[in-house]
Amino acid sequence: MKLICYKRCSTCKGVEKILDEKNISYELRDIKDENPTREELKAWHEKSGYDIKRFFNTSGKIYREENLKDKLKDMSLEEKYDLLATDGMIVKRPILFTDDDKILVGPDVKKYLESL
Repeated sequence: MKLICYKRCSTCKGVEKILDEKNISYELRDIKDENPTREELKAWHEKSGYDIKRFFNTSGKIYREENLKDKLKDMSLEEKYDLLATDGMIVKRPILFTDDDKILVGPDVKKYLESL
């Protein structure tokens, strides 16, 4: 499995704890240090089946300060990919790539891991 998270995020810490407790090996990528590219985000979105809004950290500081709730309504999908690629703090986390080829985002990650 591969986990994309932010080390200071409590949800991400909880997910890491579950993985460790269940002895599930995973590769960790810190979104603050290695922001996803536009191409990665587009591929993840298309494969996941989620609405693009799921990939936005709607409770984050940047989302609120930039009033993205309103701005996103007028943006194309391509513009949303571009915006997400500008800063990892805009991207919802954690993101989990499962061994059975699923991509899970946010609270779905914890639910999935608890079901294992």
